[in-house]
Amino acid sequence: MTPAPPTTDTVEALVRRQLGQALGGRRGMIETAVPTLTFTVVWLATRHLELALGASVAVAVVELLARIVQRQTLRFCVNALVGIAIGWFFVHLAASRGGSADDQALAYFVPGLLYNTGYAVLMAVTCLTGWPLVGFMIGSVTGDPTAWHADRQVVRLCTRLTWLLLLPCAVRAAVQGPVWLAGHSGSLSADTAVAALGVLKIAMGWPLQLAALAGMSWILGRNHTPLQPREQVSPSGGQG
Repeated sequence: MTPAPPTTDTVEALVRRQLGQALGGRRGMIETAVPTLTFTVVWLATRHLELALGASVAVAVVELLARIVQRQTLRFCVNALVGIAIGWFFVHLAASRGGSADDQALAYFVPGLLYNTGYAVLMAVTCLTGWPLVGFMIGSVTGDPTAWHADRQVVRLCTRLTWLLLLPCAVRAAVQGPVWLAGHSGSLSADTAVAALGVLKIAMGWPLQLAALAGMSWILGRNHTPLQPREQVSPSGGQG
């Protein structure tokens, strides 16, 4: 079956549309931040780990029900619930290994650190190998996942955009990682480390993403690279 043609005629317009869908707008970013804020506040107020985890789940479920009632996409609420579930798994893993309540609270933030580190490394590898991740966003719409790679202009543009996209992940890992290690080693009190990680996770979440998006928008606003289907691109990168 032939894929439907894209509704945009430039790479820049296509990437703007894809990024908007990926970030979910202001509401999508808030929905991913509130459960973490809830966990942090409840833990610091009560020092009761199960209560903090349960409260974060309850908030995410309320967000999910609101989306269902409004018949809107559930993706961002589901992402939040999956994130909590993974955090819960790490908490119980720490408990099964004899970790203290402090160790378990810190374990809740491990998945986020691993995700940001892994994602930054993955995107850096795609840039260094000449197959930037943003290029595959283009391919997902045009129906051919690799046709964009034949055009050097598109590859250069997608490489710059991918570097900007990975920057928030790299900064989060570089800042939050030492805080987690300090809390885990005891050089920083667990309460302080958990509070700092909770605040940093939110403060370095959508604000950093928006900053990266602003930089990407600036780049996209300066260029108008034609979005060409595969058959219109010659092997040398020129148009046939």
